[in-house]
Amino acid sequence: MITITAPSMLPTRFHPRVDAGFMVKLFTHGRAVIAKASDLSMAGLKLLGDFTGAEERVTLSIPLPDDREVVTKATVRRRSPDELGLEFDQLDWEDMFALARYLHPRLP
Repeated sequence: MITITAPSMLPTRFHPRVDAGFMVKLFTHGRAVIAKASDLSMAGLKLLGDFTGAEERVTLSIPLPDDREVVTKATVRRRSPDELGLEFDQLDWEDMFALARYLHPRLP
């Protein structure tokens, strides 16, 4: 007997996430907000805090420990009362390399 199962409706992540635990600046409505990054991947990051009223597109300043500061625009993909999931826009090569240097030693 052959059993056919429906494909999973859960989204799969192409880029693995790692714990971040550092502070970033989120620019929205013309002001900077300091927020704690919960996790980070090559495609985006999750911020902890109250972001009620944050715009759908924001600018981020991510000071990677012992490396450069990545500044990029991002789109809000998920919202909850105490979290914000962001997807990065196109990153330049130097920013991608900096993210890879941070992520690589922390991947499982």
